[in-house]
Amino acid sequence: MPILKNAKKKVKVIAKKKTSNNEYKASMRTAIKNLEKTIATNDKGNASDALNKTIARIDKAAKKGVIHGNKAARNKSRLTKLVNDMK
Repeated sequence: MPILKNAKKKVKVIAKKKTSNNEYKASMRTAIKNLEKTIATNDKGNASDALNKTIARIDKAAKKGVIHGNKAARNKSRLTKLVNDMK
């Protein structure tokens, strides 16, 4: 357990940031899973809409520092390629 006042505060701050970061990451993962399900149904119109929402979630997570920028770019590229390859 922390003894110093600033250490006690840091424990609280870290806990608060952790919950916030988990929300961004969970939101991003859910959007990716929903997009992959939409791609499986082969509906290009809905997939394009879902792609836009997913990219927004990925960008938000990267902007907040929850994921690395390169991971965000890699995910966006992979998902965009999947949507573009649909017939």
